[in-house]
Amino acid sequence: MNQYKSSLKAFSELISTLEKLPAIGKKSAQKMAYALCMENKFLGLNIAHAIENAALLVQKCHKCFGISESEICDICLDSSRENGELCIVANPRDIFTLEDMGEFRGRYFVLDSQGDLEQIDFALLNQRISVESVREIIFALSPSLANEAIMLYIEDKINAPLHFSKIAQGVPTGIGLDAIDQLSLSRAMSLRVKL
Repeated sequence: MNQYKSSLKAFSELISTLEKLPAIGKKSAQKMAYALCMENKFLGLNIAHAIENAALLVQKCHKCFGISESEICDICLDSSRENGELCIVANPRDIFTLEDMGEFRGRYFVLDSQGDLEQIDFALLNQRISVESVREIIFALSPSLANEAIMLYIEDKINAPLHFSKIAQGVPTGIGLDAIDQLSLSRAMSLRVKL
């Protein structure tokens, strides 16, 4: 590191921290750091405050494991969403993607188990199925052999007579829901197939 850069410890630390964000390389991190520190300090302070607030307030919902700012998220608390449909997604970001479509009016359950099926809370899942009168489980997982195995495993662990469906094919294999255009995702959801 040259002497000029080594004398800018705070600026260099900001760059290296920004580089740790997904899809942010060194040049992008440098541009952002410069913009936040030199071109618009007010924006930089607002972003810092927003990050601090979010880091302190955002947590996982205790019912669905989605993102919430309280113990139970607004979707789980919304009685109009008790329509008998429970959509199982891989991670909390998938809820944002599906909600942006504006077509699904049921509730969610997030796996977010990092591939460890033993981490799935089947006691909670079975309790929700019973209490919320769930009639259909919709798997909104990107198509892959691993996800097919997860769907079969979950079906086997659920202690209730339900309809199981998955979003229709047409969603590319190995792609996360957040990378799929809204029209394709909307069609895949509305044309879901029974399992």
